[in-house]
Amino acid sequence: MSAVIIRISEARVRPDRFEAFRDVIVSAVSEFPALHPGLVDHEVLVAPPDGLLYVSRWRSEEDLVAYAGENWRDQPVVLPGEQEYLVAPLQVRHFTVAPLT
Repeated sequence: MSAVIIRISEARVRPDRFEAFRDVIVSAVSEFPALHPGLVDHEVLVAPPDGLLYVSRWRSEEDLVAYAGENWRDQPVVLPGEQEYLVAPLQVRHFTVAPLT
């Protein structure tokens, strides 16, 4: 069995648009579990006035390809109109859990 892949998309948001962006993201990702069966878990983390992370955990690389495309390692998934809220392009990073034993 392959390790779960943790994907973190980081947004730097215009402070005057922070609440609206948070609402857009929370609404959009609330549908993801039904749309992406490889999504194990996800959450939106906020750090007002300008920081927002979307953290998702994926069962496999194949599931991430189905969600984000072949360039999933380097390219974030961007929702239509998202850039109007941001002060910089989205950043995406991936992690796996290192065993503690």
